[in-house]
Amino acid sequence: MVALSLVVVATAAPAAQEKAAPAVPKGAQIATFAGGCFWCVEADFDKVPGVLGTVSGYTGGALKNPTYQTVTAGASGHREAVRIVFDPKLVSYATLVEIFWRSVDPTDGGGQFCDRGESYATAIFANSREQKRIAEASKERLQKSAVPKRRVVTPIETAGVFYPAEDYHQDYYQKNPIRYNLYRYGCGRDARIKEVWGAQAMRGIKGP
Repeated sequence: MVALSLVVVATAAPAAQEKAAPAVPKGAQIATFAGGCFWCVEADFDKVPGVLGTVSGYTGGALKNPTYQTVTAGASGHREAVRIVFDPKLVSYATLVEIFWRSVDPTDGGGQFCDRGESYATAIFANSREQKRIAEASKERLQKSAVPKRRVVTPIETAGVFYPAEDYHQDYYQKNPIRYNLYRYGCGRDARIKEVWGAQAMRGIKGP
């Protein structure tokens, strides 16, 4: 992570990596998105009606049991990502995909906002063939639309093993609201999303 977020993280005490992802309630489903800093993705999707819970973690690479240090150092193949448990009776996967697009800059393949590198690049990790079909169709529609103006480069991949991040990363925006808000503002996340999406920015995410 860039210097700004390194300063924020440095004040947090490290925690054990071995944390199991919570069980998925009966009837619930999972969505997995990489959208740059997982603190922000988690904070955004916790505000979506129908989302039952979120977990920050790492996925997409071959390295087993990755840590924050190994992922952000690069070469692990993993991205920071968020595992979203949702009730499909209240919010569809298709809707979550549309919300995801409008909460990131999908035209940036080198990272997100002030955070640069593969570990901060966007991706949709499909947990089923149906999810992959939905995500690919959504991406195709975006490519043909007037917004965003540049080509969408976010890949859609088959989901692999998801490794929950260290405890101090979970619900970071709630545990450390001042540091979190300082980081988010300083990184320019919301300003860039507004620039890319205009009136569509953050659509589906309940404020503040």
